[in-house]
Amino acid sequence: MFLSRYSTQVHGIFRIMTGLLFVQHGLQKLVHFPPLPPEMAAAMAHMPDNVKLVLLVAAVIELVGGILVTLGLFSRWAAFICSGEMAVGYFLVHVGQSHSIFPATNMGDAAVLFCFAFLFLAAAGPGAYAANQK
Repeated sequence: MFLSRYSTQVHGIFRIMTGLLFVQHGLQKLVHFPPLPPEMAAAMAHMPDNVKLVLLVAAVIELVGGILVTLGLFSRWAAFICSGEMAVGYFLVHVGQSHSIFPATNMGDAAVLFCFAFLFLAAAGPGAYAANQK
């Protein structure tokens, strides 16, 4: 295929974009930027403290893991941890709240895609433009 000669570069761009999108989710939870959807902001305001702690841990994983993946620094380990966070988040939040396993009905499409994108990056490595190629 005509793009196969650019596979390493596209792989690197995929890693960078995936990491940047994940950083955005961490920033949303930590500093509310970009602004949270109104229903999520309302739900977060009334959460019990133990749920807020879990959300804080998720936000830190998303921010730090997203930055490491974006930079390509310890990206295999960071991607593996981010993949696991998304798997746990999918089952706890999306399946747990909707009682449906189907991403199309439980609004978990992004969580599933992030989970498998990070799993791919953990297995395949960072691709091009990485600070650390391991």
